[in-house]
Amino acid sequence: MSSVFWNMIGQLIRHPRQSLHYMKPSKIIRVLYYLRHDGLNGVSRILDERLLMGADLKLNLRVTKDIQANDIAAYPPIVLPKTEAPIVSIIIPVYNQFAYTYSCLRAIAKHSEEITYEVILADDCSTDLTLQIEKIVKNIRIVRSNKNLRFLKNCNHSAQFARGKYYLFLNNDTQVQPGWLAPMVQLMEENPDIGLTGSRLVYSDGRLQEAGGILWRDGSAWNYGHGNNPALPEYNYVKDVDYISGASIMVRSELWKQLGGFDERFAPAYYEDSDLAFSIRKAGYRVVYQPLSVVVHFEGVSNGTDVSTGLKAYQMENQKKFYEKWKEVLEKEHLPNGQDPFLTRDRSQMKKRILVIDHRVPWYDKDAGARNVFMYTQIFSQLGLKVTFMPDDYFPQQPYTRELEQSGIEVLYGNYYFKYCKYWLKENVRYYDYIYVNRPHIAVKYMDLLKKYAKGKIIYFGHDLHYLREYRQYEVSHDEAYLESSKKWKNIEFELIRKADVVYVVGNYEYKVLKKEFPEKPLRNIPIFTYEALDENNAPDLEGRKNLLFVGGFGHPPNIDAVLWFAKDIFPRIQKVYPDIIWNIVGANPTDEIKSIANDHIHLLGFVSDERLKEIYSECRLVVVPLRYGAGVKGKVVESVYNQSPMITTQIGAEGLSLEEGAFAVAEADASFADKVISLYGDDDALLRLMSCSRSFINNHFTINRALEVVLKDIQP
Repeated sequence: MSSVFWNMIGQLIRHPRQSLHYMKPSKIIRVLYYLRHDGLNGVSRILDERLLMGADLKLNLRVTKDIQANDIAAYPPIVLPKTEAPIVSIIIPVYNQFAYTYSCLRAIAKHSEEITYEVILADDCSTDLTLQIEKIVKNIRIVRSNKNLRFLKNCNHSAQFARGKYYLFLNNDTQVQPGWLAPMVQLMEENPDIGLTGSRLVYSDGRLQEAGGILWRDGSAWNYGHGNNPALPEYNYVKDVDYISGASIMVRSELWKQLGGFDERFAPAYYEDSDLAFSIRKAGYRVVYQPLSVVVHFEGVSNGTDVSTGLKAYQMENQKKFYEKWKEVLEKEHLPNGQDPFLTRDRSQMKKRILVIDHRVPWYDKDAGARNVFMYTQIFSQLGLKVTFMPDDYFPQQPYTRELEQSGIEVLYGNYYFKYCKYWLKENVRYYDYIYVNRPHIAVKYMDLLKKYAKGKIIYFGHDLHYLREYRQYEVSHDEAYLESSKKWKNIEFELIRKADVVYVVGNYEYKVLKKEFPEKPLRNIPIFTYEALDENNAPDLEGRKNLLFVGGFGHPPNIDAVLWFAKDIFPRIQKVYPDIIWNIVGANPTDEIKSIANDHIHLLGFVSDERLKEIYSECRLVVVPLRYGAGVKGKVVESVYNQSPMITTQIGAEGLSLEEGAFAVAEADASFADKVISLYGDDDALLRLMSCSRSFINNHFTINRALEVVLKDIQP
């Protein structure tokens, strides 16, 4: 208990500003509630939630101090790019506040190099140094009105002069951050159904202003995440939102013209951004938050923060107008004020949700299991489910985490989830319609908690039968430890299968094993990998192909055994017939024992990119998969066939796969394996026959459509 107390004190010392923020009466009442119900541990968790949560995660901001001077000559020149065909038109409405405008333009010039853009300064009758801005800012386009139009009409007026494919409306009291522009454009380019996207808005002191906005049934709004750490994972994934504050939003120019810009009933300002978002959805497009676009916003500089005076007073009046215009949509699609922000933060109340649990964020280019998890996570997302990924190590391994987040998948990581994952599940797993939990050593940590608190269907996927793999290793090594391990894993795996609602397996063999043990349990045989169907007209050939290839990561003991056995007992016999032959070995994390076999004829290539691996497959004459033990379908076998490379494996390597197509050769895991390799390597007709059968093998068993047939039996988007 003393450690909890000192943790609380430490948080107050390290984060005094945030701590004072949470000393409001409403916050104190909440602390007292948790003190009463959960004791000091509960209070410590609340402090961690707002202070420690994300202490290990930080958003690095570059904020420059404004120059305050009355002479335009005191401001260093800014050179914007000159272009006749911009991709983006950055439209900045301004009324005085020259120092902010200058800092805004300086940041744009410095941090927007990846994209062709123009800057349109919409000067709404300024009287300060803005009138002289062309003296120090080169290639800027100025649109000046004859009378003061105020914010909304100024935006509509200046947009008429824009030439870009996308219009980006940016407040002048902002400083864009490095790499802010390209992610917005990329999101729009890759997703033609997105009509509007916007930035992660952050205060200059590092607190979050908004990660997308929530609109409630009464038309009132929340800036989601306001005041929190902007680096937290819940603010880091691409998501559909109700609206995005207009301080930094990008819209397709054709769509803007189609809608007629901001609705002028909301003039002079406020709720025009929310209304635009609703109009865009009504037109059949999405409104999406892009967290990689970070913009520092000095909120309140232009219009203040007091909603009872000045331009800000229109906020309350326009809320009423907004409600009247969109009453039917608000009543149908939106929740009452403050209800279930866990759902409303990303419009996931509009779709079903799935929680995926695995040992870590999938390193899909390093091992078959990770590739499988990555593929099915993407399938769930493509089906329209809201996907949350919980890695058991809670570490945001890059670039894999960012890739998931950019595809719209929320990933839970950082100190808070590490410490309070079980509490998070207790509070939130009820929101998920499906829970997809992988691997027995991971599933066993969570299954009882899921059974107690989850309302959704629990799907368990063990990847292979660990007990079977351990038993086979015992048969090879005769080490009693593997026999005991096999018994332990059998008890664990069978108990997980009993508790799960649905069980996934890969391959016919393990399906039959489990069906015999659990005849009433819903079992699904899923493809280990999924691919686009192979073109029947694409006929591979053998020209230029030579040498042998093995592909497999060395974090997996069966791969280590296979390579060492092949190097010691098989490859020397092959070399007697083909003395110049080279055996290339691709795989991450080779052990010292694996490294020791390298020589002039055995090349350890280590980890290679997917692009390079594809080239290596196309160059090799024969892939060898000499597994002596293991379980489940072997991803390396399927991958070799997909790449249309001739391949030979053992009975273990072929287990669970269809032999009907004749897409690969099978030999015994003994000395005869060498004879089979020697014979096959020199037989062009046999190799071509294997290659020609690869298409039917993949198209029959490993397409996305085949995976969907299985998944849709239990998951209804």
